[in-house]
Amino acid sequence: MRNHSVVSEFILLGLSADSQIQALLFVLFLVVYLLTLMGNLLLLLVIRADSHLHTPMYFFLGQLSFLDLCHSSVSVPKLLENLLSEKKTISVKGCLAQVFFVFATGGTESCLLAVMAYDRYVAISSPLLYSQMMNRQLCIGLVWGSWSLAFLDALINILVALNLDFCEAQNIHHFSCELPSLYPLSCSDVSASFTALLCSSLLHFFGNFLLIFFSYVRILSTILSISSATGRSKAFSTCSSHLTAVIFFYGSGLLRYLMPNSGYTQELIFSLQYSVVTPMLNPLIYSLKNREVKAAVRRILRKCV
Repeated sequence: MRNHSVVSEFILLGLSADSQIQALLFVLFLVVYLLTLMGNLLLLLVIRADSHLHTPMYFFLGQLSFLDLCHSSVSVPKLLENLLSEKKTISVKGCLAQVFFVFATGGTESCLLAVMAYDRYVAISSPLLYSQMMNRQLCIGLVWGSWSLAFLDALINILVALNLDFCEAQNIHHFSCELPSLYPLSCSDVSASFTALLCSSLLHFFGNFLLIFFSYVRILSTILSISSATGRSKAFSTCSSHLTAVIFFYGSGLLRYLMPNSGYTQELIFSLQYSVVTPMLNPLIYSLKNREVKAAVRRILRKCV
């Protein structure tokens, strides 16, 4: 590392300094994390076990569940550890590693949500050609492309961040390491890192958001051209789960990374939303509102009985 830091570790101040509140928060986030693991693993198993779900849509959904497992596991275990320990520290290297993986998994999810929007557009606009257009080779290529772009984006940001020096300040007013939270602690010029973060946020996340937006404009146009009300309702129902997931992810993630670093409660809420709560909600969104997933669960249960 080119980092010439005097500071060797940071202190994560977390969500509260009160020991009783910390105990309650530990139980709450432990339950949330266990539900996240169970929900996403069960969804992965259902998609894997039921042949009716071996379609591009559920292939991408399985990838999203795997990503949610990774994304929540980057920050939640450390959050739980700090809620129980008196010494709430993390090394500089460990902090930068966490920054990298938060960026990489969050960026991959952003790309994957754009891919899933395109998948829904093809399914609704060209249902007869859907299986031919969204073939397995293309689906695998889109997933690998999502991972590759996100890891490249994370690598660029972390390489620039390695030039930051940390001299005296150690306290991070957050429950995990995220790049905007490190800027107030740096005793060197942060403009290069901030510019890289701003550009990547605009190009990567906002670019994917535009792809999702234009996909849904085309989807809406196609749905409105359907003559029967039943057909319109059925077409829209196939997109409602994905649209809900997009709102949860972008509603909190973009606000967190595009707002100035303040240390206020809103910042913590946005981070909790996309790193802790959204990975737990995604399996519920896609299972409770999806007849095919519920039918697959019933078939698997009948086989087990």
